[in-house]
Amino acid sequence: MPAFGRRKTVAFFTITLCLLFLYSFRQLDPAPPSLSYNDGVPKKPKPTGPPPLKTKWAKLKPKYPVRDLRPLPTGQPQALPKVQKDFGPESDAARDVRLKRRDAVKASFQRCWRSYRKLAWLSDELKPISGGKHNPFGGWGATLVDSLDTLWIMDLMDEFEEAVAAATTINFDKVSAQDINVFETNIRYLGGFLAAYDLSGDKRLLTKAREVGEMLYVAFDTPNRMPLTRWNAWAAGWGKAQVADDHVLLAEIGSFSLEFIRLSMLTGDPKFYDAVQRIIDRLHAQQHSTGLPGMWPIVVNARREDFGQHHDYTLGAMADSLYEYLPKTYALVGGLLPVYREMYEASMHTAIEHNLFRPMLPDEKDVLVSGLVSSKVVEGETVRNLRPEGQHLVCFAGGMLALGGRLVGNQTHVEKGEKLTDGCIWTYQAMPLGIMPETFHMLPCNSTEKCPWEEEKWRDAVLAKIGLDRNMDVEQADEAILRKGIPKGFVSIGDARYMLRPEAIESVFILYRITGRMDLLESAWKMFEAIEENTKTPLANSALWDVTSTEGKPELSDSMESFWLGETLKYFYLMFSEPDLISLDEYVFNTEAHPLKRLLPSPDPVVRKGEI
Repeated sequence: MPAFGRRKTVAFFTITLCLLFLYSFRQLDPAPPSLSYNDGVPKKPKPTGPPPLKTKWAKLKPKYPVRDLRPLPTGQPQALPKVQKDFGPESDAARDVRLKRRDAVKASFQRCWRSYRKLAWLSDELKPISGGKHNPFGGWGATLVDSLDTLWIMDLMDEFEEAVAAATTINFDKVSAQDINVFETNIRYLGGFLAAYDLSGDKRLLTKAREVGEMLYVAFDTPNRMPLTRWNAWAAGWGKAQVADDHVLLAEIGSFSLEFIRLSMLTGDPKFYDAVQRIIDRLHAQQHSTGLPGMWPIVVNARREDFGQHHDYTLGAMADSLYEYLPKTYALVGGLLPVYREMYEASMHTAIEHNLFRPMLPDEKDVLVSGLVSSKVVEGETVRNLRPEGQHLVCFAGGMLALGGRLVGNQTHVEKGEKLTDGCIWTYQAMPLGIMPETFHMLPCNSTEKCPWEEEKWRDAVLAKIGLDRNMDVEQADEAILRKGIPKGFVSIGDARYMLRPEAIESVFILYRITGRMDLLESAWKMFEAIEENTKTPLANSALWDVTSTEGKPELSDSMESFWLGETLKYFYLMFSEPDLISLDEYVFNTEAHPLKRLLPSPDPVVRKGEI
């Protein structure tokens, strides 16, 4: 054969091998059959379990296989304390008002859904002003999957069936972006499919949940089985070895338990449960040796498994959902994993003592806000400072404490959760548009028992924060503060945006279900009216740039994250629905508002697949 002919042949085979390497994954043995239990004793696997998945991720051979896979816990679930209040009879007038409000929320959802269906179908997000598409979450249809359970809850069954059919076409083998946010993929996609399955029983949704779970499980294939939270899926698919990162956000590594354990419960495959328990074991072991014992810092080192060396501690952004998942996982598994209760109680003991503060307010309302604590060792002494920064995102903490308090029988937690929720309501009502900003600073009271309003003290704090002379004329000072858009009670507005966030209505909803406080219905409606009035566009609803705006309609940012339909409107709808719709005694919500069925005691001694 001539030399040039051989070169062509060699080149052809070389290119072919490269393409096979790039587009094919190595094979993994078929998934193990489902497990079932009888009186806590494993039975022999049945040959009729779920068939092995044929996705590339499921077939990928791990570089660091687990040799000591722990089984799902066995036994009968505990009868945990009742969460929801027993609501009494409702008058016809009250029912008419409630249903009218519920239907208004539903109409808002339907308007947004129609626009998404028409203009951005199977994309992650609709741009609610321009009508464009946006794909920040893998391009797998985040709004579609996030909204599946909302469609079911709102009894939009035709739309639900169409959405499920579309969701089954999503190809999670195809990764459009090099780096995947594992946390966001877990809470939106895996949580979305699991909740829609728990509500509907449609097995297609469980199959899609397994597909997402198998993909995410590859991110745990590291030497110490700690996951990469910002995961290079392309490199993993090509067979490149992975190592956990040195700087990882606490929430992003600690918020897998609800979804992964529920997936193990439903499939009988314990590997997902095993994956999250390895993280929980490390967190538990170091919980009381951090700079703020009982809590963990915002940033941790997953490669070295060091969860205690950084300085900032908060219930808010970058840490939030780890704490949220502790009592909820305890409820999900019917108390069969008591470590989650232990970790929850210890962390909240610390947070209540150090992170919660009473702000000085002009009406002297007794509420709480959750701030950030910095803990450092200076000349051999531990120095702790509270940064009194409130966040819209941390408004979830009121509902978490109220729910956790009910689950563990701690009334103090319920009361603290109530004051935190009231603090978020106060913040909404104090702003010009009736909407809370992303972040803000307030002036902590010296005492939580009594906190008189001192206008001069507040004015001095505001002037100092914005860099103005504290000795200037009072009238000039007030004019300067007014120009900055700072209402009384706030020291500064750090981030004036509203991103269609759900955390405030989430806690209002949970607190209402727990306490039955009727005033919460009115507070929720005022929140919805303010949001709808200021964010509504001809197509849908848009995030705002500045909630301190007082002149004309506030500027819109042409952004509508999937949680607007998946969380915010869902919580508003449930707020005005019958209290037995998605009862907190039967479900727990993941951090993306996807309801997962709790494991409940049963007179039947057989604990079947899906019930641990």
